[in-house]
Amino acid sequence: MSIRKITLASVLTASTLAFALSFAPLQQAQASEKGHQPHWGYEGEYGPKHWGAMSKENAVCSQGKTQSPIDITGASHEPLPDIGFAYKPSKLNILNNGHTVQVNYDEGSSITLDNVKYNLLQFHFHDPSEHTVGGKSFGMEVHLVHKNAKGELAVVGLLINEGKENAVLAETWKNMPAKADEKKALSSKINAQDLLPSDHSYYRYTGSLTTPPCSEGVNWLVFTTPIEMSKAQIAAFKKIINKNARPVQPINARKVRVK
Repeated sequence: MSIRKITLASVLTASTLAFALSFAPLQQAQASEKGHQPHWGYEGEYGPKHWGAMSKENAVCSQGKTQSPIDITGASHEPLPDIGFAYKPSKLNILNNGHTVQVNYDEGSSITLDNVKYNLLQFHFHDPSEHTVGGKSFGMEVHLVHKNAKGELAVVGLLINEGKENAVLAETWKNMPAKADEKKALSSKINAQDLLPSDHSYYRYTGSLTTPPCSEGVNWLVFTTPIEMSKAQIAAFKKIINKNARPVQPINARKVRVK
């Protein structure tokens, strides 16, 4: 999945960008389904410092000027539009793609941002949080990844504090695939709407995917109010995936706004 509206002409043509953003969130899963070994990771020679040198397709990981995640600081208060959530329940389609645990969402759920509809594709998790706020890291972070008709992405980020058990995610956690490329399809359902905190205030900025190929032009909407997961839930994810957070990237000339 992972709001920064940056001019991308210097990086990709509009058509190339649309193609990249259309397929980037799913390429990991597709590669896994074909049995390919991941060519990047979070540690050592395959870690984030080396992503940009692994292939031409990943060059923006090191050369881009609007990369994600960031440390959110100095946000300016502005009358940002409400995010129009239209989420419906989905069957639990859980995938361990070797880098995270991902829930692929049934068609029919969306958000509306700036009068544009973005369909919910999937949500996935990072440990610890990828975004930080004023230098503070959080226990985990969930990214709800959406795509519009042009192939442009909007990602809703929910920061997660250690606290009470998250009942909404209980069934997902109970059925987390333990091995890379393993999938579980259940008849039980989840509604992403129930993951959201009651306060829908959010930070907004333009950034990128937080995994290779690090394509830019992603609308990031990071909620200001964290949700909670229990210590046991966080530990259970860590046991399967371990650390999977990209370090924060330079904010450069970008502006972060907050509603």
